[in-house]
Amino acid sequence: MATSVLSHLLQHQLVSIIRGANPDDLVSIVRALHAGGIRSVEITINSPKALQGIARVAAELGEQMLVGAGTVLDPETARMALDAGARFIISPTLNVETIRMTKRYGAVSIPGGFTPTEILTAYEHGADIIKVFPASLGAAYFKDIKGPLPFIPLMPTGGVKLDNIRAFQRAGAAAFGLGSSLVDTSQPVSDEYLRALTHKAQQFVQAISEPQ
Repeated sequence: MATSVLSHLLQHQLVSIIRGANPDDLVSIVRALHAGGIRSVEITINSPKALQGIARVAAELGEQMLVGAGTVLDPETARMALDAGARFIISPTLNVETIRMTKRYGAVSIPGGFTPTEILTAYEHGADIIKVFPASLGAAYFKDIKGPLPFIPLMPTGGVKLDNIRAFQRAGAAAFGLGSSLVDTSQPVSDEYLRALTHKAQQFVQAISEPQ
């Protein structure tokens, strides 16, 4: 399973992070993202009723959308998220036991790292992709890290926007974590919001699809 999930993530590249959404709005948000071309979503564990949300989205939309759990800080939470239906686990930090638990369940592990030491340590312990977090220093820092570690798939997250995603792509990003620059859960979810969300998703998809 992990091989096909990893291939999916590396093919589609964009992972939409949904943090703090009203549980009743989750399915509508994910449908709007899918309509815009997004094929992978991360529901953060610190969202209201996150495990139930993961389970519902996986059950209703799992054929169309790859569902993962984010902000996972420990192996116990990883196990619960995987039991709920998550197919990949994303963390903002490096926790070796969380990587091991994720791999034990045959899922894709995406821990966070910021320094070359953290990134290499995560990779050596079995991580599939490393989330470079935060990415707010920009593509120049990302490129500097990628230089000595070209064999490690890296996913900038935290600061990736429409106006800089191409720079991260040119710097060698394997995937991109998109937070509030795509899904802003502070806004009320109306039909207008969902239409705008689909349009914004389309813009991100187009941005990484254009010839470099």
